[in-house]
Amino acid sequence: MSANRREVLSTGLRLASLLLASGALAQHAQAAGTMAGKGAFDAKTVGEVMKSLGLSMPTESKDVSITAPDIAENGAVVPLGAACTLPGVKQVLLMVEKNPAVLAAAFNVTPSIDAAFSTRVKMGQSSQVFAVVVTEDNKVLFAQKEVKVTLGGCGG
Repeated sequence: MSANRREVLSTGLRLASLLLASGALAQHAQAAGTMAGKGAFDAKTVGEVMKSLGLSMPTESKDVSITAPDIAENGAVVPLGAACTLPGVKQVLLMVEKNPAVLAAAFNVTPSIDAAFSTRVKMGQSSQVFAVVVTEDNKVLFAQKEVKVTLGGCGG
């Protein structure tokens, strides 16, 4: 590594530490989390999630894609992804139908980023997984896929 690269990395780490210490990063993360609404993360069904967010039930769309394995060998770390090709996406949700808390992740989208996200979630059992997209004109669209879990992740 060159001296310049080390200096840039060092400066970046110091800046991140400063922001973390000042609470700026924590406030930003909390604000993003509250946009989804605490009730949404406590919901037990897809319908309850949609109701707590003030959204209509979603319509299936080929513009929304979901990436997930057909079989998850370990339910404790199941990779999931969601993307949408439409412009004007404001939120992307990942839901696992048979999890104790259906809403697994909520991503708030701005015009400056692509509506494509991936994460890892716990799945206690085989289930339908949903990628739900909310557009700026309040269209609610989804894609779904069944994921079979061979080793439980939520206490299984």
